[in-house]
Amino acid sequence: MMDDQRPIARRHRQTRVDSASPFRRAWLKPLGRVSLIAGITALLLGTVSLVALWQRPAQVIAMAPAPLQTFIPAPTRAPTPTPTPLPPLVGLVAGHSGGEDPGAICPDGLREVDITTEVAQRAKRMLEARGYRVDILAEFDSRLSATRRDYAPQAFLAIHADSCVYYASGYKVARASNSASPQEDDRLVRCVSSSYAAASQLPFHEGSITTAMTLYHNLMKIHPQSPGAIIELGFLGSDRAILVNQREQLALGIVNGIERFLQGSECR
Repeated sequence: MMDDQRPIARRHRQTRVDSASPFRRAWLKPLGRVSLIAGITALLLGTVSLVALWQRPAQVIAMAPAPLQTFIPAPTRAPTPTPTPLPPLVGLVAGHSGGEDPGAICPDGLREVDITTEVAQRAKRMLEARGYRVDILAEFDSRLSATRRDYAPQAFLAIHADSCVYYASGYKVARASNSASPQEDDRLVRCVSSSYAAASQLPFHEGSITTAMTLYHNLMKIHPQSPGAIIELGFLGSDRAILVNQREQLALGIVNGIERFLQGSECR
């Protein structure tokens, strides 16, 4: 009895399995496709995320969860260096240098150009030691042009000396009569004049300021907004001892005056 029933049970189970197979196949096949598509999509999203992280790490890290922000440091930009401003430029003309005209000459051969050149060189060394840039220019220097007027120092001073006479003594400082910035030019004149008087102990000889000074050609060749002046250090005759033996003091007076001007003093 039991032996006859076993085949029947097996046939019954086989019938159930065969009847269920078409149904399973009907939904297993789409499910497989969905799983494949989901896998491909996840792979693509992962690849895009890695590319974005590589190209824009700072933005991606900022949007990432806290653990990612902790372990992936944002790139830092190197600071942009701030240009160091150049020191003020001072232009000094060594009167009558660079040409055939030596300026005033005494009977014994003392020449104006020898005095102006040495005083200008000493002033240059002093100013550079104080941190300024300095140009020494010749009387007819190619950097000076009445057409261009593009030489633009923060202070400009032409250094000359007076004639070899014995009836007058003293120094004088003047600016251009047609100055484009008379207030600044006057301030430069005051600063140089007061400091030079203190250093040289010479009097101010105002009566001998002529158009040769107020219309001095190099004052018409610098930039119109560059403060400029001309100084006559003294007379080669009466002030000979000071001009020959105290050139360091004369240069110091010029340097102190220019520095006071550049530092903004009114020099009253």
